[in-house]
Amino acid sequence: MRPDFSIAAHSAVSLERFGPNGRDPGVWWEAVAATLAELLKSIDRSAVRSIAVDGTSGSLLPVDSAGQPLAEPLMYNDKVADDAILAAVVRAAPQTSAALGATSGLAKGLSFQHLPGIATVLHQADWIAGQFSGRFDISDENNALKTGYDVETRRWPDWIVATGMRMELLPRVIRPGDVIGTIAASAVEMFGLPREVVVVAGTTDGCASFLATGAAAVGDGVTALGSSLTIKILSDRPISAPRFGIYSHRLGDAYLAGGASNSGGKVLAQHFSLARIIELSAAIDPTTETGLDYYPLPATGERFPIADPALPPRLVPRPADDADFLKAMLEGIAAIEALGYSRLAELGAPRLTSVRTVGGGAANPAWTAIRQRKLGAPFLPALSDEAAAGTARLALMGAGTAGLL
Repeated sequence: MRPDFSIAAHSAVSLERFGPNGRDPGVWWEAVAATLAELLKSIDRSAVRSIAVDGTSGSLLPVDSAGQPLAEPLMYNDKVADDAILAAVVRAAPQTSAALGATSGLAKGLSFQHLPGIATVLHQADWIAGQFSGRFDISDENNALKTGYDVETRRWPDWIVATGMRMELLPRVIRPGDVIGTIAASAVEMFGLPREVVVVAGTTDGCASFLATGAAAVGDGVTALGSSLTIKILSDRPISAPRFGIYSHRLGDAYLAGGASNSGGKVLAQHFSLARIIELSAAIDPTTETGLDYYPLPATGERFPIADPALPPRLVPRPADDADFLKAMLEGIAAIEALGYSRLAELGAPRLTSVRTVGGGAANPAWTAIRQRKLGAPFLPALSDEAAAGTARLALMGAGTAGLL
């Protein structure tokens, strides 16, 4: 990736700097504009050829024909409380659809569609990209997934009509990395960019993070060890199991399948500070087993690889030595990770052939050694753990200098 050639418009700044309401699209745009303006100070603006945007999956807002928001957006984790809307989606949608559930983009679209003056429902990344392109009628295959888009047939499926959704309000969907159009004159003037810069269809933040690591072959897995444990694997076929929270994004001619456990760094933080974890980890021998069969959870309930809202944490007996207690928890989370990749394989995903790791847990060598024993696959370095780097790959693709996967 050549950062002086393409820009990933990914804002990692605190939105509070730009206004009290982080849901305000105007605040989003101010944050992106400020971040981009700062970045452009350090590179040759004339070398920029393309721009792409990633955003949170399932975040939706209604706009008029000029792209002006008509209501406060519903974010990725917001739930639609209208039982009639949810029932309509359940009746119409296939059981494998990512549009099922109270947080789906389709449910949010249905809740917006009766607003006066509405022209389109857009995802967060769509709207921000529209500020650069002047187009407010286009989305990408990744962001559109939870709104009901069929990534296998590459179209909005007929069953959406049965939900009552006005199909004319859904954006036209193109592939991540495809060119939307040239940059709008207003953006050229604002940022001092060349008029021939193209705006490229982006992706979700999760897919961008995967692309950033350099994973590109079927069987490549990426584990995120943050507050929760998330795994993704590149598959040659789509994998769908909504009851486990598993669905597949399309990336080129492959699919990105994965799931998220409630286990992870959050449960570790309930027992030890970061400094204490670092101290205790230095005393761990990762080549031996404690023999304790832990299932570390921060609270009752698990979603993947075991789907059980009543599953209790299993953290007893507790050894007298804190290092042994931490080691048993690290073993338990590693076992959940291994079970997760096995679960995906059971559902039709390929065998795990390599693992790249992102998130805070990636820096813990004892945990890494424990995970290597449990997973039995080569561990490869991640090129980056910044979503912006993955989105830049899409921007480069749109500029004709890189392929997707």
